[in-house]
Amino acid sequence: MNAGPRLGTLLLLGTTALSGFAAWGGQRLLVHRHQPLTPDQSAAQLWTTYRWAIDPQQRREAALLMAAQTGSFDALQSQAWGTNPLGAVALEQEAETATRRGDQSHARKLWHDLLKRFPYAAASASARHVLGDQNPALHQDLLKQQPSHPAALSVAASMDPNPNTGHQGAIHLARWGARWPGAFKRISQACNDTSSIAPATKDRDVLARGLASLGDGPGALECLQRQQPGATSQRSSDPSTQLAIGRALLRGGQTEEGTELLLSLTRDHPQASASIEAARLLSEPLRPSREVLDAIPVSVKKRSAALAAARVRLANGEGAGEVLQQWPDDPDVWQLQWDLAREALLAENWDRAKTILTREPSSQALPDPLETRRLYWLGWSEAQLGNQDRSRAIWQLLTSQFPPGYYHWLASEALGDAEPLNLTKASTPRPSQEMSWAPLNSDKSFVNTLWRLGLERQAWETWRSGIDPSTPQPKPEQLVEGRLRLAVGDSWMALDQLRWLNLRWRSANCRARIDLQHSQHPRIFEEVLRPAANSQKLPLELLFAVSKQESRFASGVTSTAGAIGLMQLMPATARELAGAQLTEDEIREPKQNAELGATYLRQLLQQWQGDPFRSIASYNAGPGAVGSWSTQDLNDAPALWVERIPYPETRYYTKKVLDNLFGYLGRDKVFCKPTLGGVGQQMTQTNAREHNEGHQEHRR
Repeated sequence: MNAGPRLGTLLLLGTTALSGFAAWGGQRLLVHRHQPLTPDQSAAQLWTTYRWAIDPQQRREAALLMAAQTGSFDALQSQAWGTNPLGAVALEQEAETATRRGDQSHARKLWHDLLKRFPYAAASASARHVLGDQNPALHQDLLKQQPSHPAALSVAASMDPNPNTGHQGAIHLARWGARWPGAFKRISQACNDTSSIAPATKDRDVLARGLASLGDGPGALECLQRQQPGATSQRSSDPSTQLAIGRALLRGGQTEEGTELLLSLTRDHPQASASIEAARLLSEPLRPSREVLDAIPVSVKKRSAALAAARVRLANGEGAGEVLQQWPDDPDVWQLQWDLAREALLAENWDRAKTILTREPSSQALPDPLETRRLYWLGWSEAQLGNQDRSRAIWQLLTSQFPPGYYHWLASEALGDAEPLNLTKASTPRPSQEMSWAPLNSDKSFVNTLWRLGLERQAWETWRSGIDPSTPQPKPEQLVEGRLRLAVGDSWMALDQLRWLNLRWRSANCRARIDLQHSQHPRIFEEVLRPAANSQKLPLELLFAVSKQESRFASGVTSTAGAIGLMQLMPATARELAGAQLTEDEIREPKQNAELGATYLRQLLQQWQGDPFRSIASYNAGPGAVGSWSTQDLNDAPALWVERIPYPETRYYTKKVLDNLFGYLGRDKVFCKPTLGGVGQQMTQTNAREHNEGHQEHRR
């Protein structure tokens, strides 16, 4: 018998067995090392999972992550998605790829398949958007079924008024996305229409509220007054609309009209929550009108902490203790506490400052930025009173349990722990400071999954399509929104939302505090800011700090004063720095803007011999104004010098830029230890007293 074929067969069986064993071994290894896939995984790790994982869900997720990293969607086509909701995302990506390649026929087939198989998925909004160009009924379905999805807002912005649908697009934008590009023009057009297709009274209420949310108070009032022929002009009876318009009027300088509208709201709807907010707006000025406050109904006065705080201001601080004790958890009372404390500090009345800044032992800590301010100045007052041990204990608490920032640095300096601040030296090159992937922790599980798979745009669109913009989100979801906006490039809205959240969120768990701190210091435009910083021998973090405060990294923004671009340069200043007649578009270009902004900062630092306080203040107010201010306290107590800056805007600006600077310098500093839960997706809710325990220890 010939042994050759038998030997070949045995070798073939042996090779097959080895291959099978290798596959089995690879699968067992993956099972043994099973971890949720995240954007931190390398291409090799993802390929191993895609090739060998037993769990089909793992293979699908690996394919999506590979597609997100490489832009190639071949791996998606080999997966059997079935009814898995990720299948909708895979189809959407394939359809978009086919469109970019110019294969419109295949793209339309994929869009139809997506709409048929996943009609309720957020991704189906894209299918309705695209296919609706030939089937308008799909656009109507989109507006009804997914009204807040970006695709729906895009469709609404493109809708011209017509006899069949009237001003449907404008009304939709006013209700679901007044800040969408082109919304203001559409809403104004609808408000000004008095023809046969003019909006009905109930729709004008929505339109007026939309205009007011964009800051156009007079336009909102006029919108309500313009009616269809024969209709009677009237003021809105909806408290939320009255509040929005009154706020816009006050912010826009129409003080008399805004005040009257808000007073009418408190009289007409004294029990509405909008009346409490109206009372807050009327009490907002540092020295509010006594006559206006007296005109607010008694039932509203009793429920308004803001009004009580305003009464204390009018009485030059009398009754402050009672108000601080009655409303210790109200933001308006927090502001009152600081205003009174600042007056005492400037008067060098350390004992009164200490009394005002001391909170009840049972009180919760304030939000991090406000608590660090309180602790720093409380420690300062103790030090001035000769209580050195107490002041050191307070400052040590501040530096150990709170994120880096302006007051954190001041406390470190007071303790002798801070390195000298040198803003005339370029940053030392070091590896990227980006944190590894962190879970989103939304209460919407599928949004978390999309985020974990690196599908940031899809996560944002899914989250956006599931919320009602008129309903305030809980604070954890506000953090989610800010992080998602940053991920899709909307730094203007994201950083503003995160700032306000940071000033209002008490008892956030450690993971949320870390995410909030990190998200507020994004390294945007590093590719243009780093060369500019190096050329002028400045710390990169200084340019980040100024750019964040000036423009929130929105390079196309122009201020009301005419300042342009990333670092907000006045045209005359920019042309003088460049030595050329630059156009506004040339000044706006990020690379040019960064170079000129860095040059100006270097000049200011040279003028003030490296002094960070006067240099940063000069970037806002100009060196001439800063040079006219007293230098009292500048060397021995620079924080007091900042508090004496006569321009409130510059005083705030100087502190915020320094806060940004130290936030960037200490971006990766650990100030609390989060606890992981689940499978890398959810974080455990730590005890609400987590970062208050140190305060209670100190008080005891």
